[in-house]
Amino acid sequence: MNPPIIVTQLNEEQFAFYHENGYLAVDRVATEQEIAEIRTLYDRMFTSRTGRNVGDHFDLGGADEEGKEPLLVQILQPSKYFPELRETALYRNVEELIRQLLGPEAKFFGDHAINKPPKHGAETPWHQDEAYWDPGKDHRAISVWIPLQPATISNGCMHFIPGSHRLDVLEHRPIGDDRRVHGLEVVPGVFDFSGAVACELPSGGATFHGGRMLHYTPGNTTEDYRRALIIMGGLPTIPRLAPRRFPWIERQNTARAQRARQNIDPKLHAK
Repeated sequence: MNPPIIVTQLNEEQFAFYHENGYLAVDRVATEQEIAEIRTLYDRMFTSRTGRNVGDHFDLGGADEEGKEPLLVQILQPSKYFPELRETALYRNVEELIRQLLGPEAKFFGDHAINKPPKHGAETPWHQDEAYWDPGKDHRAISVWIPLQPATISNGCMHFIPGSHRLDVLEHRPIGDDRRVHGLEVVPGVFDFSGAVACELPSGGATFHGGRMLHYTPGNTTEDYRRALIIMGGLPTIPRLAPRRFPWIERQNTARAQRARQNIDPKLHAK
């Protein structure tokens, strides 16, 4: 028997709120039992540093130096390493909700996981997801952020600027203006973030936001890890008629990228 679907239909108010404000919070997208099972798997993948040798495990907030305690740990494509994740009700529920927001052609794009260590887990600075993406294309994607324990201001819940999804991609830079850091932040002084809204959530809740929505999470000052799983989906990208550049990506030189380049399959590269 398949795990149960928790949320099958957004109501008109939720649908309108998302398209007006650019984000949406939902209290539950999976059962407590399934979230507990995913949390066990999540902790195992971070303890074993899954994907480290190919650049999929790295410090998002620091220079990712071996032997130095990370500030903000990320794993790219966890479902590539643990394909059973794709079989959960959580992933099916999220994909269904993305289709409701973007249309029936929307599909799963990928996933990643961000783990903030207890007491000293760094903030994730204000940014737009599209600042990381291919500047030669227009994107129609949604990121769904799911906490695997209650998400609070103290441990790093999501914050949004309502309506900021209508902005162009703002000027970004590597965090701290350090080109060795993978994470990005909006250049200080470019935008006023005083209108931020915090979205505290129960375990297994979710927030939905598009690629240009400004968002932020505070540092983790609690005694436990702040575990977040992010599932992405959307419509096919469209080549842009007007070219653009993201110079902040061009100037980065991260240890994560170096590990990824060193582990490219030469047969695939030749194609």
